[in-house]
Amino acid sequence: MEVKVPSDIEIAQQAKMKPIADLAMEWGIEDEELEMYGKYKAKISLDILNRLKEKEDGKLVLVTAISPTPAGEGKSTTTVGLGQALNKIGKKAVIALREPSLGPVFGVKGGAAGGGYAQVVPMEDINLHFTGDMHAITTANNLLSAAIDNHINHGNQLNIDARQIVWKRVLDMNDRALRDVVVGLGGKANGFVRQDGFMITVASEVMAVLCLSTSLMDMKERFGRMVVAYTYEGKPVTAKDLGVHGAMTMLMKDAIKPNLVQTLENTPALVHGGPFANIAHGCNSILATRLGLKLGEYLITEAGFGADLGAEKFLNIKCRYGGLKPAAVVVVATIRALKMHGGVKKTDLASENLQALDKGFANLAKQVENIRKFGLPVMVAVNKFVSDTEAEIELLIKKCKEYGVDVALNECWGRGGEGGVDMAHTLVNLIEREESSYKPLYDMEASIPEKVNTIVREIYGGNGAVFSPKAQKEIKKLEELGLDKLPICMAKTQYSLSDNPELLGAPSGFDITVKEVRVSAGAGFIVCLTGDIMTMPGLPKVPAANNIDIDENGKITGLF
Repeated sequence: MEVKVPSDIEIAQQAKMKPIADLAMEWGIEDEELEMYGKYKAKISLDILNRLKEKEDGKLVLVTAISPTPAGEGKSTTTVGLGQALNKIGKKAVIALREPSLGPVFGVKGGAAGGGYAQVVPMEDINLHFTGDMHAITTANNLLSAAIDNHINHGNQLNIDARQIVWKRVLDMNDRALRDVVVGLGGKANGFVRQDGFMITVASEVMAVLCLSTSLMDMKERFGRMVVAYTYEGKPVTAKDLGVHGAMTMLMKDAIKPNLVQTLENTPALVHGGPFANIAHGCNSILATRLGLKLGEYLITEAGFGADLGAEKFLNIKCRYGGLKPAAVVVVATIRALKMHGGVKKTDLASENLQALDKGFANLAKQVENIRKFGLPVMVAVNKFVSDTEAEIELLIKKCKEYGVDVALNECWGRGGEGGVDMAHTLVNLIEREESSYKPLYDMEASIPEKVNTIVREIYGGNGAVFSPKAQKEIKKLEELGLDKLPICMAKTQYSLSDNPELLGAPSGFDITVKEVRVSAGAGFIVCLTGDIMTMPGLPKVPAANNIDIDENGKITGLF
């Protein structure tokens, strides 16, 4: 008989948290390195990295997944549960996660603090404002926006072409009405009229810079390099040209410090940074990852969406800039999601369907293959649901073994770290048995089309990329400006290995159409847009916000 698990927020509110200062002390963080934000959350001074620089790094483990479906996969839950499970079997493990955006919290997806008995706490704080990093990013981004319009208003010495301003304002909220706007209405006193738009905060290049910076001064230099517009002659205009990169860095001086919280079982959790994985690189900060590697024997982290997006960018972008070498990768799958990849509708997932599971396995097999292309040991974690039948579990484990990949059941959602002990043992054995020979998939010195085609063929399983006339023109411009020797950040639907969200499983014989090519010169990557990628989501007919409430005692309900 299945035990009924309370809601995520009910579990979180019953948690027995350690004072964060006590937890920090247990894990070797000194008092002067800790900046308290109340009793249960803190920021860690970057000075700690200097103190621990000679200490040997722990083993870096990436948690990724199959292509996501509405059935859910549970990457964050697995990351948290695996960290808890490793500590249960006597290994010192720290986890590193991305920070939630308020947009999904109030929209459809909800928060991003794990789930069930594999959560980071205080869950409400993490999902709502936290330590103010999102607000700092929003303010720094919009300071730069204000500086652009102000510069034009006061004579435009840089000769900025208002039709070629590529920098947008941001807001950490889903608000479709702000996607395309006109600013400067109301006459001469309000500046020049021009078209503009808003993105959600996590889509800002400021966020990507935060997550790829290795120090405060590195962040300042990266801010300075960000291209915000072009002149009438087609030359790039940067934040440094506008003279505000120093002020932006000042606004971000605390946001750059990793945030320390804990799991329900008091495993340390570094929750820092949160770029989207379909339009940016989808990983938490390099600084939090580096810090976690110094604090524990194992650092378990995640990358957004499926292995074709988050993991590919983690391994081709973040690891390059962070000097990181992963020890292993865990690919999360659910039987429910694999059945969807095999053609089952969401409404029919509770029924046993071995044929659909067998067919949907192709997506998991492809994602495992993708990780192996980077020279990394890989295992599968099957996130178990109540509706999974014994026959389905048996079939999936059998197929994994036939495919030659280690596999373990993950029951952390319902049982916490105890439910991940087998998964933890499987991971430790894998790392001890197979040595990582990690290498990025392409050379940064290759041309933009060569790099894109490598990703399309090797990771997506497609024929190649087709570049629109607009994209070809933009590539030529980046080559002329010397901005083409950077990693590629593919902006692609998360639901399919192709650029068509309807093509589930492991499609083949398709082309990827690159519509637009932009440079994020500060972050240090080239964004190639395919399909229609939404940088400012909208709210659904009945948003999650409608179910969130607070009573006179300050108790929050409806958050998930």
